[in-house]
Amino acid sequence: MYQRVPTAVTTRGGSPTDNGDSVVTLDQVPRWSDAESRSSFSYDNEDPSFSNPYFPDPLTAPFEGESSSYGMVSRFPIDHEINSKIYLWRGHPWNLEVDAVVNSTNENLDEAHSSPGLHAAAGPGLAEECMTLGGCRTGMAKVTNAYDLPARRVIHTVGPKYAVKYHTAAENALSHCYRSCLELLIENGLQSIAVGCIYTESKNYPREPAAHVAIRTVRRFLEKQKDKITAVVFCTTTSTDTEIYKRLLPLYFPRDKHEEEVAISKLPADVGDENGETIIDERKIRIKPLPKKNIPRPPQPPADIPVSDVGLARRNSSYLDSYLDPAFMSLIKDPDQRRKEQWEKTAQAQSGWNCAKMLGFGDLGGPSLSAAEEYSLHSRYLAKANSLNLSEIAEMKIVYRGGVDSEGRPVMVVVGAHFLLRCLDLERFVLHVVKEFEPLIHKPYTIVYFHSAASLQLQPDLGWMRRLQQILGRKHQRNLHAIYVLHPNFHLKATIFALQVFVDNVTWKKVVYVDRLLQLFRYVPREQLTIPDFVFQHDLEVNGGKGLIVDPRTKYVYHRP
Repeated sequence: MYQRVPTAVTTRGGSPTDNGDSVVTLDQVPRWSDAESRSSFSYDNEDPSFSNPYFPDPLTAPFEGESSSYGMVSRFPIDHEINSKIYLWRGHPWNLEVDAVVNSTNENLDEAHSSPGLHAAAGPGLAEECMTLGGCRTGMAKVTNAYDLPARRVIHTVGPKYAVKYHTAAENALSHCYRSCLELLIENGLQSIAVGCIYTESKNYPREPAAHVAIRTVRRFLEKQKDKITAVVFCTTTSTDTEIYKRLLPLYFPRDKHEEEVAISKLPADVGDENGETIIDERKIRIKPLPKKNIPRPPQPPADIPVSDVGLARRNSSYLDSYLDPAFMSLIKDPDQRRKEQWEKTAQAQSGWNCAKMLGFGDLGGPSLSAAEEYSLHSRYLAKANSLNLSEIAEMKIVYRGGVDSEGRPVMVVVGAHFLLRCLDLERFVLHVVKEFEPLIHKPYTIVYFHSAASLQLQPDLGWMRRLQQILGRKHQRNLHAIYVLHPNFHLKATIFALQVFVDNVTWKKVVYVDRLLQLFRYVPREQLTIPDFVFQHDLEVNGGKGLIVDPRTKYVYHRP
């Protein structure tokens, strides 16, 4: 479908070739660091009369009365290595021969809401794979194959809707879009990426503020990961976007001292944090003295402290520490010290008597986690689960959504016999569980566990169960109403007793043992459950069919007349 274009056919500065289906290599696109590119970023197909009085050239001399940047430190200093990885291309990203191209789409990954022309160029296989991903949340990204495109992968991301009152939230969501795409690029072992304008007219995002977010996010990411990425191509399709990027790139990627000095006075006041996200002063945690706390200290002569050491001196001051809330200090403890204490707790737990391990229930692992640590752990797993295709785990039907119980609470169904430990990737299974449980754990819900014929399968130990419970977090523990266990045996009851003793006495006290299907239907109506056929067969074998009749076609259970 694509044909390689000789270098002479492609106009410098990245103007598209006459043939829209032509492959363009990175060698044919000028680097931002090239000296000649400063005069070559003009396009034959642009309107020569185009001029925008609202977008003045940031590299022109400041107007009279503007403050000088003399003595100020550049927030984006010259970095020739980073500049060599930046390209500006006028054309569609999927015409470029790079490792990955970015598709701006909606939460459902619909073809109709994707970047115009992408699906037509990639072929029908792209839309079919997108349908298996289960959608994508705003600010997140997912990766697919590129099919007929010259690229190796397509990274799909969902830009935010814009409203003035939610300006900061939209900025940070857009920044997360670009950062998620770059993170997926590295996770998949790729090195070059072509990024179009993720913001869209349909979502009312102003173009110039969005370009600021895009460029500074890429700059901050490359400052940390420049050894893992070889090329980032900013792609524009309109003269307006091209003009904006030509003016803003020198602010964040200055190529000489003149551009760096001018950028100091031209950059916005807020250029975000170390990731490029907007900082909100009103939401910062403020520390104030505890009431009725006055510790006298002996008078000391004033000491001259270098400006660079003032923050360090304040942080290490024992006088200041005496005024801090210990609960707050536990949250901002040095990460290395916190990690060391956790290792010591783990070593202490392993050195003592491990009753669960002696009884054959497995190793319970390290110490318990705080609420903040559990929240952080859950957030990391949820973000990773949303970025992966876990369809092969979902097809195993180990965990799936049911209807509602007799009191209207949503139901999650777990089938023990489908848990094939020998051929199951436990890490991916945990990610699938986190993703499936996420919509339920924020309000009261119920679990139905079919242990029918599951005694023949190997089951995970208590340590794995404890880790899964930590990942799901305390909302799971608080909002879980009950766990109805159908067809329990002695070994399962012993395991649940061990979970109550060694893992969590609150959650596992909610287990309700159910010996018959008819008994289960008192808690969860039959029509609200999708039950595997072997569960009906097992119920007949265990209970001998006494008192009930199973309709083999509808699987409904009736009392004998």
